[in-house]
Amino acid sequence: MKNIVSEIRIAVLATVFLAVIVCGIYPLAVWGLSQAFFPNKANGSLIVRDGKTLGSKLLAQNFSDPKYFHPRPSSAGETGYDGISSGGSNLGPISQKLIGAVKERTEAYRAENELSPSIPVPADAVTASASGLDPHISVKNAMLQAKRVSRARAMSEEAVVSGINAHTQARDLGILGEPRVNVLTLNLSLDAR
Repeated sequence: MKNIVSEIRIAVLATVFLAVIVCGIYPLAVWGLSQAFFPNKANGSLIVRDGKTLGSKLLAQNFSDPKYFHPRPSSAGETGYDGISSGGSNLGPISQKLIGAVKERTEAYRAENELSPSIPVPADAVTASASGLDPHISVKNAMLQAKRVSRARAMSEEAVVSGINAHTQARDLGILGEPRVNVLTLNLSLDAR
């Protein structure tokens, strides 16, 4: 009986000790370090101007006006770009529904950007990311939208391309991924001009 009581006491103490460390000390340490060394990232990479939160560098927003660069399509939520309903469509590459949606998006992209049928449309212009909230587009996608944006803003195409170049992010660690453009920061910089 003494052994059982001793074992129970040790188990309870170990559980309490681990709960304090894992549920209290460790999360507080991680939170404190992130606030000290990466406060912007730790708080959602929010873009705030004049005390108003305009969005996050990490989440796509739906821009549909011709004067804005458009993000990737989204299937997050009923109308897309819903941060609470993040997720892809889960349609596979042979799904007729996906094939039809890509064809429709390709035609719409060509029409709104006045592209000839011989110009290839980038995949990221007509397919959603896995989360449905990817804030980036490819440089090729941005360059194909530049003419429309410059015309809608009555700006020179060179100025718009300069904005694209200024907001192009390099590959992570120099080798991972592709160069990309954050749609929100690019659109906000064009608004500020």
